[in-house]
Amino acid sequence: MAGPRRYRTTTRIEVSDDRGVFMISVAAELAEMHPQTLRMYEQRGLITPKRSPKGTRLYSHADVERLRRIQEMTAELGMNLAGVERVFELEEQLEAASAKVRRLERRARELQEEVERLEELRRSLRAEIVPYVGPGAIVPVRPRPPRHRIPVERPGAADRGNPQDGAEDHPVQDD
Repeated sequence: MAGPRRYRTTTRIEVSDDRGVFMISVAAELAEMHPQTLRMYEQRGLITPKRSPKGTRLYSHADVERLRRIQEMTAELGMNLAGVERVFELEEQLEAASAKVRRLERRARELQEEVERLEELRRSLRAEIVPYVGPGAIVPVRPRPPRHRIPVERPGAADRGNPQDGAEDHPVQDD
């Protein structure tokens, strides 16, 4: 009789794009270039790999993508490394400017909401404001609305021949 089945459990490890996972030989192969070229790009500041506790270069997925872009700009587009450096500088400036625009747009929305809230408050307060009148001043008073009279018949008054006999006027005030 067989014992209980054992299932192998695996632990899934999430690897971020910025975590250094590739040694220089693997990164060079993935980027289709010589390892010495990676060292030169590091010296020029085009790439900055992470380091292991023992000092080994560790390249991330993002580093490999950057190396592929450098390869594309130099080999396919004919740029020199100074041009590649300038492209990366401009991209960083563009990203910083875009982030600033997003912050400013968010702040503009917040301020617009505050203006709308204050406008509503102003309208509300304006409806509640009573002008100040000093002592001895003449205060205009709104006239009362006119009163309308509705005739009400008394029971039995119509039997005596005069429909108006017994009718009373009851004042009704319009609001």
